[in-house]
Amino acid sequence: MKTLQPPSTEAILGYDHLGRSMSVRLAAALRLSLTIATATLLTTAFIGVLLGALASWRGGWLDRVIVLFADSVVALPALLIVLIAGLILPTQPLAFWAGLSATLWVEIFRLTRATIRAQIAAPAVEAARLLGFGPGYIFRTHLWPELAPVLRATFALTFAAVVMGIAALGFVSVGVQAPTPELGLMMVELLPYWREAPWALLQPVIATMLTLLALTLIAGGNKE
Repeated sequence: MKTLQPPSTEAILGYDHLGRSMSVRLAAALRLSLTIATATLLTTAFIGVLLGALASWRGGWLDRVIVLFADSVVALPALLIVLIAGLILPTQPLAFWAGLSATLWVEIFRLTRATIRAQIAAPAVEAARLLGFGPGYIFRTHLWPELAPVLRATFALTFAAVVMGIAALGFVSVGVQAPTPELGLMMVELLPYWREAPWALLQPVIATMLTLLALTLIAGGNKE
């Protein structure tokens, strides 16, 4: 039996409590978390930037309605939204994507709205308006170059928040269910065997920590 066998030349990360390759399961768990995080980031970035640009560009009642909607979303617990999405959608990864996307766009929206509001009265933007250039051209040429550096750090932190959220939900057994490999779920499964095989339990922990550390460093680098 290969149960809890330590790392060797045959399996560089050893085997888990059911004799499954840790390297294969860890790779699959990371792929799942990073895929969901990428899809969530793309969705939240699109929604947040679109609504933020629309609110700051139009102003007035539309701005107030979108801000009120964003404040209402923040008032709801993110875990509750993810759990509701899990009851509606057929698969847990899809529920993670929908639930986390429905909550994490607010920070990007607020940042986009504040940045564009500060730039929309700039002389270059006013001149472009007077010359008859449309909103799309003005956004690409004058607003996006100012907005992009501000958003890069937020994008990295949003990505990290998704990875951490998925692992945390898996750790409390409300996330992805076995036998699908997921970092938080792997920690729960291996926790009873920490005395016999501490190296097995440490692998998903270290993988999660290194992923979050890398994303935090990226966010910190983008702020400079």
